[in-house]
Amino acid sequence: MKLEGEVLRVGFNRVFPAGGDRIVHDALELLEQMIDSGQIPGGKRILIDGPQSVPVAYVIAHKLAHLYQAIAVLDPKIGTPGYKTYIVTISHGSTEYKIGDLIETKETQPVRSIIKVVLCGPPRAGKSCLRDGLKRAILGNLGAPYPYVITACPDGEGSWHQETYENNEELAKSIRPINKADVTPEFAQEAAKWVGSANQLISIIDVGGKISPENKQIMKPATHAVILSGDSSKFTEWENFCQQLELTVIAKIHSQLDGVEDGVFFADDWKEKTNELLKTTPLLTGSVHRLKRGENLSARPMVQSLANLLIHLTKC
Repeated sequence: MKLEGEVLRVGFNRVFPAGGDRIVHDALELLEQMIDSGQIPGGKRILIDGPQSVPVAYVIAHKLAHLYQAIAVLDPKIGTPGYKTYIVTISHGSTEYKIGDLIETKETQPVRSIIKVVLCGPPRAGKSCLRDGLKRAILGNLGAPYPYVITACPDGEGSWHQETYENNEELAKSIRPINKADVTPEFAQEAAKWVGSANQLISIIDVGGKISPENKQIMKPATHAVILSGDSSKFTEWENFCQQLELTVIAKIHSQLDGVEDGVFFADDWKEKTNELLKTTPLLTGSVHRLKRGENLSARPMVQSLANLLIHLTKC
């Protein structure tokens, strides 16, 4: 939770899972800290924006109703299109607001774009490891869209594999060969349907390391591509492949298994000139080191940068 002006931004910590009872305790503790420190001072009204469970909403209402005359909650489906509008849900001694009143603000309600990004490139570059680190990095950003992962390469490394590997390496190694299979035309057709029907704001598609008719079919319904390669000479052929499919290449990343640090390079003014730059060049280039199973890769500078880039693209 964070108070910005008169708006209390709330959201779940999606990196560390917890039960509803623990979340309620944490919400109460954080609220009391913010109140005691003067961060939440009380007053005429407070607006609440962000996802929260029903039990957490009750806790917030209980604590804030003693401090504010009116509490209003965001409803993104009402009000002037393009602007955030809040519904008054508690009126406690207010002569200006009653329950059910609408409070229209000048804060814009962002229009989000759906991003379907393919992680592609030669085999054994660490795409599955990057996929899982990237998902964790996005989940660590308050208010970021949920990253939906599509495993479109039947190599035995589903989304389950990285976490299993961290907790039980031998079990993960034993299960992977059982799940491994070839990319058949039937699988490609089904996976292409998954990509085409994905409607989350961010979908991450992990494909096999071949330029093939099957991958062409799977990747075609996507919107963007990230090329990961341990051999930098392979970038051109994968860029050409993506160009044939009309995918916008947003990043080219050199995977360095024996490296000791990442190299991150954004194009100049990439946030201000996103769409203009993407017509001619990837926004992000550089290297990522040591993409190894069993390690939490979400804090790597390149993984964090790629996560921020995907979140940014949903706003363009």
